[in-house]
Amino acid sequence: MYLYGAGGHSKVITDILNSLDIEVIGMFDDNPPDARFKGMEIRDGIRLLGEGFPKLDAPLIISVGNNSRRAELAGLIDANYGTAIHGTAIISAKAKIGVGTVVLQGAIVQAGAEVGAHVLVNTAANIDHDNVIGDYAHVSPHATLCGHVKVGEGTHIGAGAVVIPSINIGRWCTVGAGAVVIRDVPDYATVVGNPARVIKFREPPLNL
Repeated sequence: MYLYGAGGHSKVITDILNSLDIEVIGMFDDNPPDARFKGMEIRDGIRLLGEGFPKLDAPLIISVGNNSRRAELAGLIDANYGTAIHGTAIISAKAKIGVGTVVLQGAIVQAGAEVGAHVLVNTAANIDHDNVIGDYAHVSPHATLCGHVKVGEGTHIGAGAVVIPSINIGRWCTVGAGAVVIRDVPDYATVVGNPARVIKFREPPLNL
């Protein structure tokens, strides 16, 4: 497997892949650190190449935690994308996991759930039955999404947040850590608190 991004998130993904006996055979980064990653040379990313991204002989995962940057890179790079699902995660055979998605230790994805492409399902997150999680979203550690929740593209659900059943959360939203969401959230909104309330709206991400 190849990774794109040599920051802290790549360390987590590397650990997952190593636990599955999958070797990381190459890394790319747009701002390569001076140090090598466990002795591996970090190759220039697509913004530094000045030409098309090379054809790879193994799947790629974008190991970047920022949702909008992950989305931008996925639009720039033509590659065969893999997934990284830790062995302690519980994924229903009736759930769907999109390409490029990473599921960390202890996370649960229940029957009927559909998780999009390039999503990060973090440590011990709980995605209950019939949820729909849009591309490039991030469900943070210990967040709980009850049944029939919809989460839009690029949205970040904060650590320990709870979303009650049948709630729709829009595109490119931010749900604050520990928030309790009991009503729908419009696109680009940031919500915090218990019950969660809108405190601001963001601009739509550029270049997407």
